[in-house]
Formats: sequence, C-alpha cells, structure tokens
Amino acid sequence: MSPYLRKVKTRSGATAVQIVETKHGQRVIVEHLGSAHTDAELAALMRAGHDTLHAGQPAFELGIDSHGVPVGAVAVVAGTRSKLLVDAIRASWGRLGFTVIDDEAFFQLVAARLVEPTSKRDSIRVINQLGMQAFHENTYYAALRRCMAGDYREQIAKACCTHVWTDAGGDISLLLYDVTTSLCRRRHNSAPSHRTKPGRQGRDQTWLKQPLTSGDGTRVRRT
Repeated sequence: MSPYLRKVKTRSGATAVQIVETKHGQRVIVEHLGSAHTDAELAALMRAGHDTLHAGQPAFELGIDSHGVPVGAVAVVAGTRSKLLVDAIRASWGRLGFTVIDDEAFFQLVAARLVEPTSKRDSIRVINQLGMQAFHENTYYAALRRCMAGDYREQIAKACCTHVWTDAGGDISLLLYDVTTSLCRRRHNSAPSHRTKPGRQGRDQTWLKQPLTSGDGTRVRRT
C-alpha cells in the first residue's frame, strides 16, 4: 500500500504527524514529521508531509492549487437582488388590480417608497439595491407627470373599490370618514350654520363630515 499521512494524539496532548505504510497487514512508520501543539503547526506539518509524499511527481497545470482553489482567484460579488421581496410587491400590485396602470417606472417608485421612505432622487439607490433595472432619473420625473396627467390616483381608487366589491361579496366592513376641523370666528348675534362647540379664544370649532362613497359616486349606507 502506498505511504500516507497519519495523525496521532500523544500523551502530552500534542498531535503527531507521521508518514506510514502498510506491509503484510502491519502499519510501519516511514517517517515521523513532528508534533503539533496548535492548528497552525498542524497545518504546516500536514503540508510538509503532503510535499514529501508527492516529491518529484509532475502535476498538470490546471491553474489550481493542491486544495482545488484557483490560483490568484478572488471572490467578487457582482450584485445582489431582493427577488422575493420584489415578487411579493408585484404580486400584490397585480392582485389589487393596479396593473391598469401600465407604467414600470411608476411601479418602481412605489416599490422603493414601500421599502424605504426617501426622496425621488434617492429612490434610484433603493431600486438598484432591490435588484431592479433602474431607469434614468428623468424617466421617473416623467412618470410623475404621467401620474398627474393620467389621474393614476383615480384609477387606483377604482381598482381598490372593484377589488373590495369582488372579493368581499359586495360589502364593505370598514367605513372611513373624512373629518375636517376648522376654526371660524362667529359674528355677534349670529347663529352657526354647522354643528359647533365652544372653542378657544372666543371661536367656535366646526366639525364637517363627508361620508364614504362607492366607485360610481353612490353614497355608502351606514350600518
């Protein structure tokens, strides 16, 4: 049997490294390389033993060392991508019916603001970190102009209403009221035209309530 390296624990706690071979069923020590007390010493002895066993043997120039690692290779991270997060946002975007807005630049801005509330210019950094192919800065400003011209807000509102009406069986379980508080000065001997209550500094506090309406403008009945 060909010689091989053997590690043995000694009584002192060190690790002995030996070159041994087997002859007629008996292990024979060919050379005792030394004893190691640290991991570094053990690695040096194992390396010396490996060189001794393969001394004079030609090797193919494969561009790798004895451990199979490419010579001079350096690990480089080419990029990262938050694929699961982006896919989850895009899936929710489609499930809510927001695909009526066919504007990838606008979607990227929304996704970036969901991840990190930052400025429009800095959103490009977030978009790149998410792994999406970012557009030029001017493209995002153009998308905001399209948002105003195409009334994206109204389209999203209608999509939300359609989503609720379809999935909830024609019922809305939560009613929201737009409550506006304003302070107005009452004239002497004049009666308030709205529901009021005494306010500070001789003013009346007026409460105005606007009920929620459906997508077609129908007032939602309060239950």
